[in-house]
Amino acid sequence: MNGTLASINGIDLYHEVHGTGRPLVVVHGGVMNAETCFGAMIPRLAEAHQVIAVDLQGHGHTADTDRPPTLAAFAADLVGLLDHLGIDRADLFGFSLGSLVSIEMAVTHPARVGRLVLASGHIRADGYHPEIQDPAQTSPLLPTASDFEAMRVAYEAVAPDPEHFFSFLEKLQPVVSAFEGWSDDEIGRISGPTLLIVGDRDFVRLEHAALMLERFPRAQLAVLPDTTHVQVIRRTDALLGLVEPFLD
Repeated sequence: MNGTLASINGIDLYHEVHGTGRPLVVVHGGVMNAETCFGAMIPRLAEAHQVIAVDLQGHGHTADTDRPPTLAAFAADLVGLLDHLGIDRADLFGFSLGSLVSIEMAVTHPARVGRLVLASGHIRADGYHPEIQDPAQTSPLLPTASDFEAMRVAYEAVAPDPEHFFSFLEKLQPVVSAFEGWSDDEIGRISGPTLLIVGDRDFVRLEHAALMLERFPRAQLAVLPDTTHVQVIRRTDALLGLVEPFLD
């Protein structure tokens, strides 16, 4: 995948544009990048959409800065990228952290967001299983040692500062650990159709996914069987089978 850098809000934001059609921004998970999350899906998605794949601050090809990573900052960067590309409105497909960024953008910049695909996202602090946020706990729901190693290798392969992986991982933790979520009113004002996707062994509690289904005004929910959090984005065929008809 070949992309370019755009000066957005004081950072050089790496992004790629594939295909033509209704714009679709794909937003990766934490300490991942566009290629590792969406590389297998982009060719198919680009057959019917203008796919904008972005590496958020400190992720992938986009260097980190002194700016604290926050959902608000990430969402503002996406808005700035749409401005840079001359796009008024786009659909969003986010995974994990990317889902939270997509929701933040839909809440704060509703006119810029069309349809939402939210994979492994939550809207309240209690949306995750309790053991996920307790560093003293071990759980089969958590990424394995090999999962973390794959993230590290992918990071070091393209990052401007390859040695920054572990320090950036620590820097990013408060984005989720201090997450407070959105009010019912804020979620209720998201008018676009929303597709919620979780694994049955995700970080996200199934009861919380059911709550999200109630709170988003125009939502559908899909639960992937025998699927953990990190496995959700690897279920390429299942995701395309859900996402393509929803977007089209």
